[in-house]
Amino acid sequence: MRNVFKRMATAAAMTATATVALADVQGVSDDEIVIGSVNDLSGIFAAVGVPATKGANVFFDRVNANGGVHGRQIRYVVEDNGYQMPRAMQGYNKLLNRDKVFAMLQSLGTPMNLAGFKLLDPKGIPNVAPLSAARQMLQEPVTNKFTSFSSYYDQSLVGVKYLAETFGGQNVCTMYLPTDFGKEILEGSHAGAEAAGITFAAETTHKPDETDFVGSLSKLKEEGCDIVTMALGVRQVITVVGTAKKMGLEDMKFLGTSASFLTVVAQVPGGVTEGFYAAASWQDLWARAEEPAPAAFIEEYKAATGEDPVGFSMLGYAAAELMVRALEAAGPDLTQESFIAAMETLDYQDDLVGNHMTFSADDHQGADSVYVNVVENGAWKMVYEE
Repeated sequence: MRNVFKRMATAAAMTATATVALADVQGVSDDEIVIGSVNDLSGIFAAVGVPATKGANVFFDRVNANGGVHGRQIRYVVEDNGYQMPRAMQGYNKLLNRDKVFAMLQSLGTPMNLAGFKLLDPKGIPNVAPLSAARQMLQEPVTNKFTSFSSYYDQSLVGVKYLAETFGGQNVCTMYLPTDFGKEILEGSHAGAEAAGITFAAETTHKPDETDFVGSLSKLKEEGCDIVTMALGVRQVITVVGTAKKMGLEDMKFLGTSASFLTVVAQVPGGVTEGFYAAASWQDLWARAEEPAPAAFIEEYKAATGEDPVGFSMLGYAAAELMVRALEAAGPDLTQESFIAAMETLDYQDDLVGNHMTFSADDHQGADSVYVNVVENGAWKMVYEE
């Protein structure tokens, strides 16, 4: 279900590219490339942003220790948005105007990325592997945008179909933050219900700091919801699943997307999240810990940080590798144009993440796979792939 996006080069964009080629390239000097990120290091998705940032730094540190890329060191500058729009915009302005970044890597948050595009697009700044699986991450102009994985929409659609077919679910409902992130998962849930030939019955909206879900779950019970998709913060997802168990709602199957596919979610003490499902576009790290690529990463990450990696540590590392592959392919005469052209040639098997990554001028989405997983005995177990 790969969404194919046609690269559209307008006369204005071509003129801007030519101008950049004749002048100094922002974020590139003889000995350095500046890469930026507006991430969540302290908000409701810090459990995503913090390990992803650490994973990227582990890879960049190794590259820099080995001489960098074409003799240039990579400087990765990360601004914390706390999953708050004002802080996100402050971060984008600092990175673009003070740090003069060449490209953005794994910026977090659908609404934050969308707001950031208004600043990135006029300058042609590449936005690579955002920590958002929204379809809008490849909105026009697509030229400077590259994503790694399938969308929230596709993940929700596939997950709902799987649960309906496996457990005979008849009524789909959604609990979501009323943002672009939440609305896409809501749309994917509607599409999944339609594809499975069942009913979309109800929805509830929530605030990012909401902690009491008894009333919402009571409403969903009254509506006969047996499949409940979620677009909430990490702690909220855990709270919802735990609250449902306390309320005796054993017939409800809860489904998250890649935003909930976290090691910490599976490992909540006491089996709180046992039986929780998540549809994502990569394979779990610890389920494959004995395989060569994951095992090597785990060893390298632990040696560098003194910590065990989690799933998003792996994604950060893989995103940094994607960036470096493109920088290497672009050659020593690095410009936005040469970088984008290099990105569009990448075609490789990422054994760490468990995906084949391929880009082209007509397709800026690296992989389109969807894996449905369930928490079983405190770990993620893959039960379906498409």
